[in-house]
Amino acid sequence: MHPPPSRRRAVRRLWAAAVTALALPLSMLAVGTTPAQAAPLQCSVDYKTNDWGSGFTADLTITNRGTDAISGWSLAYAYTGNQKLVSGWNGTWTQSGTSITVNNASYNGTIAAGAAVSTGAQFTYSGTNAAPTSFAINGTTCAGAHQPPVTVLTSPAAGAVYTQGDAVPLAATSAAADNATISKVEFYDDTTLLGTDTSAPYSLSVSSLTVGSHSLLAKAYDSLGASAESTPVGITVASGPAVVASTNQLAVQQGKTATYEVKLSTQPSANVTVATARTDGNTGLSITGGASLTFTPSNWSTAQTVTVTAAASGTGAATFESTATGHAKATVTVTQIAASKEYDARFLDLYGKITNPANGYFSPEGIPYHSVETLIVEAPDQGHETTSEAYSYLLWLQAMYGKVSGDWTKFNGAWDLMEKYMIPTHADQPTNSFYNASKPATYAPELDTPNEYPAKLDTGVSVGSDPIASELKTAYGTDDVYGMHWLQDVDNVYGYGNEPGQCEAGPTATGPSYINTFQRGAQESVWETVPQPTCDAFKYGGTNGYLDLFTGDSSYAKQWKFTNAPDADARAVQAAYWADVWAKAQGKGSDVSATVGKAAKMGDYLRYSMYDKYFKKIGNCVGPTTCAAGTGKDASSYLMSWYYAWGGATDTSAGWAWRIGSSHVHGGYQNPLAAYALSNNADLKPKSATGQADWAKSLDRQLEFYRWLQSDEGAIAGGATNSWAGRYDTPPAGTSTFYGMYYDQQPVYHDPPSNQWFGFQAWSMERVAEYYQQTGNAGAKAVLDKWVDWALSKTTINPDGTYLIPSTLQWSGQPDTWNASSPGANSGLHVTVADYTNDVGVAAAYAKTLTYYAAKSGDTEAKTTAKALLDGMWGNYQDSLGVAVPETRADYNRFDDSVYVPSTFSGKMPNGDTISSSSTFISLRSFYKNDPAWSKIESYLAGGAAPVFTYHRFWAQADIALAMGSYAELLE
Repeated sequence: MHPPPSRRRAVRRLWAAAVTALALPLSMLAVGTTPAQAAPLQCSVDYKTNDWGSGFTADLTITNRGTDAISGWSLAYAYTGNQKLVSGWNGTWTQSGTSITVNNASYNGTIAAGAAVSTGAQFTYSGTNAAPTSFAINGTTCAGAHQPPVTVLTSPAAGAVYTQGDAVPLAATSAAADNATISKVEFYDDTTLLGTDTSAPYSLSVSSLTVGSHSLLAKAYDSLGASAESTPVGITVASGPAVVASTNQLAVQQGKTATYEVKLSTQPSANVTVATARTDGNTGLSITGGASLTFTPSNWSTAQTVTVTAAASGTGAATFESTATGHAKATVTVTQIAASKEYDARFLDLYGKITNPANGYFSPEGIPYHSVETLIVEAPDQGHETTSEAYSYLLWLQAMYGKVSGDWTKFNGAWDLMEKYMIPTHADQPTNSFYNASKPATYAPELDTPNEYPAKLDTGVSVGSDPIASELKTAYGTDDVYGMHWLQDVDNVYGYGNEPGQCEAGPTATGPSYINTFQRGAQESVWETVPQPTCDAFKYGGTNGYLDLFTGDSSYAKQWKFTNAPDADARAVQAAYWADVWAKAQGKGSDVSATVGKAAKMGDYLRYSMYDKYFKKIGNCVGPTTCAAGTGKDASSYLMSWYYAWGGATDTSAGWAWRIGSSHVHGGYQNPLAAYALSNNADLKPKSATGQADWAKSLDRQLEFYRWLQSDEGAIAGGATNSWAGRYDTPPAGTSTFYGMYYDQQPVYHDPPSNQWFGFQAWSMERVAEYYQQTGNAGAKAVLDKWVDWALSKTTINPDGTYLIPSTLQWSGQPDTWNASSPGANSGLHVTVADYTNDVGVAAAYAKTLTYYAAKSGDTEAKTTAKALLDGMWGNYQDSLGVAVPETRADYNRFDDSVYVPSTFSGKMPNGDTISSSSTFISLRSFYKNDPAWSKIESYLAGGAAPVFTYHRFWAQADIALAMGSYAELLE
């Protein structure tokens, strides 16, 4: 079953400039309509199964191919065998004999023109399981959905190394469906078209590839207009002849052997001897075969085997180098693991795939991309952007690598990389010295919809004082903020080209560029954003750059601004905690002590996320002018809110600066493990006067928050706000409270609802489980006991190892108003599971939760389910790049969504794309039309079936590897 795309989180980032403003006029257009006759219903149904012999799940996608919306639908079809309905989702399923009827659910009854909805069910059967041959919607028979061609890049081999200037042979096979024929195959290097072949066998020889890593793919088109691209294949082009190894990571269990292969990248003129030896590291690993291998001009490309043997005891990594005269060397890291540690071997296997430069997870600078694939729209709006989230997962991945291998240089290097590229330098934030902690920022309301912006700044609204700025400066000797910005255009696709101290350096700038998107209230989805630079010098956009799209001003100053995602910084602290624990267990605590100290500093600044947006008092805060300004810690909720942000003028001679917190607190962002580390671990103790005490109080408050948000069934509800609707409005009568903050089912954003994604449950509960595993805390255990029981009851493990876990959640009711001395039972707060998924990243986070919980509690079902999820994804969903499953992206019909721009605004993106009241998501991102996967979107927008993608997200691959390592550590 494919996961519904709308459950991906969409991060909301809001900022406020500390300058005086007047509102710009806002044009409102009234559009008249005249009645029209409804067009005939046209539809198609795509039917897919996951069959394990005695049962199966059916996944059906209904596409509206007409010009009018379908308002209410009933799907009918029939089987020819003895299939029996067990349960269904995303609709009401019934069976009469062999006939199946599915009526829409309350939330998916409308199918817009060109849009699609998904529904699914589980069945049992015996004998044959033939697919239905006919489907009808509301009595109208639907056309079958034409399937795109199958395309496989057969050459070059994944991981191959070529010498610059030598020909790289590309070849592909492709087959069309529905009696169509293949019309052409295109070959791409990432998004660059290399060439086209119109007849089989499809091939291309390319000798112009530059030195470095390349992600190659083939894209086939059929005679009916459908197209599909192959899975990317990563290769490396070397500057000269090179020795090529088949992997960069190898695991060897104690007392056993393992092998890898070597060959040459180019044909030599005479025999070449390749010598392989251990150059440093664990002396318990040795070469026992293939230490000296001879390659001739005729067998140079035939791989030969190197055998490594591990001693019967000991663990740790060693570096093995294969060298030859006149050739670049090949390096393989071999790690000796315990004889029983199968899951550590899996960790290293996947770690090797992730860190292999040829597989496309990293930029040339070593920055992790959001995904290997470029065409992906979630919170980042392009795959080769990245987030602070990805950096934090890199830190965690390298911490686990240090635990398994004993090598901590990669963890320290990951922090250095993050510090260099994702924490703004002093040149990026040059006017913090002008910050006035007694007036942190000027108030601007958050508005309900993007078309209500720009929002007028209001100097008449009092703001509280910032109680931590002075102590942070005293502790660290700087006015600058030490936190990650949340979004980065790694390849400078947009072309802002922000370099340290250089606003809008432009499309020709090299290296990553800070960018921002979300700015306009809870209803602004990623599809409605206007990408903008974090340092606005008015070079791009309109007359005032991008500023007057968001705030109304009489005049504008060039300025910089950054926004922090607290969950990512907390995850970085979490990773540092584990690095500290694991390194000390190895007697290597000093190896990571300097980096752990930096994590403590990051945690000190992370306290800004505890504060109300305008430092107003926490609790019963109604009315922007009547809600009292805070005078210190009374403006802190001691919870982790959705963001904190800071900014200022670029002109140091007329400087000003501002800082804000966020009034909105989401259950999925809390991290009690980080709070515990910052308040109880001596190595992570913040230097500031009150940092440790604040995190100790936060730890208690977070556990109370989980208890308050726990539904009757066990899942954790949305969150709370200190500023109803983002402007201190009056909440509905009877809204329950937590220390005076108002319950919000969907805090921060509404498109999609911010607490419908099960991933937030798994991410957040995993942190609670880690805290519980480390401390045995009874409050954490009480929350986990109830949550785990609920989650396990909603989990299906199939006989073939495939699985289904919750995907989209729906909520009703509200929690009882919090009473710390007598917490309510929350009998009126409920969750239901709307649909299920086999998503691998979420399943890994869920498996980690169960692993840590089972390790401390001894719960057998949690342990066996964790293992089943890990074994299921490893056995069913591996590919050459990692572990992944196909996803149907029905939401990609929104590429044509309008982006609200006031009629008074006119400007240009760096590449010349026009910004106007006619702008759409794709018109502001015309670069997507050059993406090899664009034709899938084009076909979908023209009425075709919803496109299917197999994505390799960095965070998901890291989480899978981490889940394997955690299971090995705690339960294997």
